[in-house]
Amino acid sequence: MPRPRTLASSLVVSLLLAGTALAGTRPIGPDDIAIVKSVADPQVDPTGTWVAYTVSATDVKGDKTNSHLWMARWDGSRTVQLTSRKGESEAKPRFSPDGRFLAFISSRGDAHDADQLWLMDRAGGEGARLPGIIGSVSDIAWSPDSRTIALVVLDPDPDKKADADSDADTTTPSPAKPGTASPLTTDPSVAVPAARGRAEEAETKKHDDEKPKPIVIDRFQFKQDIDGYLRTRRQRLWIYDIATHVARRLTTGDFDEQLPAWSPDGTRIAFTSHRDVDPDRNYDSNLYLAAVASAPVEPHSLTTFSGADNSPEWSSYPAWSPDGNRIAYLQGGAPQLFSYGVHTLAVVPANGGVPTVLTPALDRNVSDPVWSADGKSIRFLVEDDETVRIAQVGAAGGTVRSVADGFRVFSAPSRAKGDALSVLVSTPSAPPEVYAVERGGALRQLSHHNDAWLRDVAIAPVTRTVLTSKDGTSVHGFIVIPPGAVAKPLPTVLFNHGGPQAQFDAGFNMSWQIFAGHGYAVVSTNPRGSTGRGESYAKALFGDWGGPAVPDALAAVDDAVARRIADPGRLYVGGWSYGAMLTNYLIASDTRFKAAVSGASIGNALAGYGTDQYIRDYEAELGTPWANMDKWLKVSYPFYHNDRIVTPTLFMGGEKDFNVPLLNSEQMYQALKSRNIPAELVIYPGEFHGLKRPSFLADRMRRWLAWYDGHGGL
Repeated sequence: MPRPRTLASSLVVSLLLAGTALAGTRPIGPDDIAIVKSVADPQVDPTGTWVAYTVSATDVKGDKTNSHLWMARWDGSRTVQLTSRKGESEAKPRFSPDGRFLAFISSRGDAHDADQLWLMDRAGGEGARLPGIIGSVSDIAWSPDSRTIALVVLDPDPDKKADADSDADTTTPSPAKPGTASPLTTDPSVAVPAARGRAEEAETKKHDDEKPKPIVIDRFQFKQDIDGYLRTRRQRLWIYDIATHVARRLTTGDFDEQLPAWSPDGTRIAFTSHRDVDPDRNYDSNLYLAAVASAPVEPHSLTTFSGADNSPEWSSYPAWSPDGNRIAYLQGGAPQLFSYGVHTLAVVPANGGVPTVLTPALDRNVSDPVWSADGKSIRFLVEDDETVRIAQVGAAGGTVRSVADGFRVFSAPSRAKGDALSVLVSTPSAPPEVYAVERGGALRQLSHHNDAWLRDVAIAPVTRTVLTSKDGTSVHGFIVIPPGAVAKPLPTVLFNHGGPQAQFDAGFNMSWQIFAGHGYAVVSTNPRGSTGRGESYAKALFGDWGGPAVPDALAAVDDAVARRIADPGRLYVGGWSYGAMLTNYLIASDTRFKAAVSGASIGNALAGYGTDQYIRDYEAELGTPWANMDKWLKVSYPFYHNDRIVTPTLFMGGEKDFNVPLLNSEQMYQALKSRNIPAELVIYPGEFHGLKRPSFLADRMRRWLAWYDGHGGL
């Protein structure tokens, strides 16, 4: 196809990283992936004195990432590491309301690698695993009186032995029961015959347990990345008594339940669930309320909207007002638009009633509501045109005003004393760290886990751009220039984001920095289909996955060429997930790129039906293939018209990916090989849709750079 015409554009906003590129002299490369630490999940203690959070770091020798618990003082005077057990990880730090304990989850010592509930006494000592829980714990929430904890527990695998206590991590032997030999007995004459019989019986049972069993499926959606084949296992809400170590179900019914939030008086729990007769067939999650009783109860539905209310995909907890009369939550967009629709902030009476949408005119996705101490207003996050800011609205609605904004990304707010917040803040020049947001919106950094690394490396400057697509639509994006680059034009990578319902934003982007550190300029856009600019902009891609995104992305390349930043003879393209799908659409639409990298992509949508996790999305957006073949073929042109592709392409993917299964990359690779177009396929063993193994993460970037270099890049 001919190239789109060169498009007029304007450079908007000055360099965003004033002085940052001078922080160090070493360019960032693939090995830096293992150096940068990931800070997450800040939680303020009841006194407002400390903030607990997690720090993930790479164990290079073990080729894995471990996460440990840390605390920083609110005044910034001290930082301490709470856990450090080698080879283990901890997550979800949660302070008890009385301030005595810090609960967390970890799979330490568990034979089935299932996460369990752990408790650390803040007076000192290591954490202890709490017994009596069968299954894997994924979330925890303390009751206001600190006596019980709400747990979200995944049912145990029916094909594996379930034992709540057999894998408990202990440092001393259990005391012997009366009338039995001590575990420390060394006399070989004690109970040897019985022991031998038990050992033989145990060995036989172990052999039977290890035999593979058939996987029987009868669900509509039967696959999920990482989880694998879906059967009858559910994530259920349990109540755990700290004193008695007894866990009991909160609710009746056979449904998934997530995001628990206790009422201020401790008598009820609000949560998200999808309790349709066949939850796999629609997006109708709702907010539910259950009384905390001695026996499981039938929950009451607080919302009845047919779309996604407080969807677990958004990881945004319902928030009780201080007086316990109202609950703030997220109301989804139009059901037929699913992820393309904008979710809004709403409030519903805790005793039932009609919800009130507080942000009807905002036209931006919101999340993470936090009530003010007096219950008169609510603060929340707003995804807004390449940024995420903190905003506030009255509890009855009204004008939305910014509390803290700027060209950065706020996330994970946790309420502190005096209506202050702890948050994560990331910028184009620095990975996320924990910050305090004072009541007036002033920011103060509390954690500094990447400071030493930032002093050592040269950060590539990032510039925002606004350009015009072929049909006149305004498209926003970024240009990243190699640190210290003087000579232009430069070899340039068009790097596409995943989703498509996502956005490139003002957060730190390691891929951009690695490309730039190697010597490539980077062009990235938020083409139509991206979030952050309203529902109409996002839904423009509905049912047309290449559609307007192709000219939008090409417009950014034309812009960079017109300003003599990009060398038109050395243009490259790539992405992962939808970013790779867009790459496939681009190389099937335009021949300007010298090489492409397509990671975890699909070119033939028909191959995805029934083989990946998106069955609801497919049928909502395209209908069934037998009834709407024209729509399916329209979005599958990279495969069915691969004869248009002349670009040498490297395909990559995880062996166990159920999100966009490897067969899709294999098909595209095979098609290009059939036509003698240079192509290569790299498969990462044991990996899912998002790669986790540190050595593979670095390997992916090395291969990415080598592929471009090998086709005239550097």
